[in-house]
Amino acid sequence: MGSGHFGWRSEIRFWGELNTGSHDNDDHRFYGRRKGHALRPARRKLVETLLPEIRIARPSGGGVVGLTSLFGGEKSAYWMEIGFGGGEHLAAMAAANPDIGFIGCEPFVNGVATLLAQIEARSLTNIRIYDDDARHLLPALPDAAFQRLYLLYADPWPKKRHNRRRFVQPETVDTFARLLEDGGEFCFASDYMDYVRWVLACTADHAAFQWTAQGPADWRTRPGDSIETRYESKARLAGSHCVYLQFSRQPRN
Repeated sequence: MGSGHFGWRSEIRFWGELNTGSHDNDDHRFYGRRKGHALRPARRKLVETLLPEIRIARPSGGGVVGLTSLFGGEKSAYWMEIGFGGGEHLAAMAAANPDIGFIGCEPFVNGVATLLAQIEARSLTNIRIYDDDARHLLPALPDAAFQRLYLLYADPWPKKRHNRRRFVQPETVDTFARLLEDGGEFCFASDYMDYVRWVLACTADHAAFQWTAQGPADWRTRPGDSIETRYESKARLAGSHCVYLQFSRQPRN
């Protein structure tokens, strides 16, 4: 981490010192919701017809997902969003970057259905979906394949005894380091400051990553090519402050 961070990073730390507690991965059990209200007929039909066409199947026997075959041809780059919620950010990024292949991971079927509706409405062909816990897919993805990884407004699991359920853990950051190409970015956003500090503790001092911020404006301002998600909008309306962290994957030896 460059020396330029030390004059102001305490502005984030004033919310309190991080206590990451246990790093037990809790056997990767899933603790979020998988279903909400009943799907409307049109969206239920998309889940039955469109989703099977773009769903990512996890390879058996330790196999690796072939990204070229997954997208039916080589893409200029590959980006992934973990926990895409309603998919508005993922759909907007895919529409703006048709030459890039996007993988979206989301176990909540209502969110998947919402994204499918956007894919159909915008005629998007560069999104593939893994509709389960992303932690099950990550080991099957190839090394140094991704240019960007997004984790936006993930469940912060605020109770200390539940912190080990947070998606970002030291072992997750190790996996991100494996998946990202040299110079690739891990992009994180949250309005829950304890989770922000947690991610900083796990990532900013990791040997494979460099926190890219040079001043407070860099973590206070959403990156220019991203859009406001519905979770970000709700957080702002509630008076919360949103923080945007970007970490660059350092060159491999």
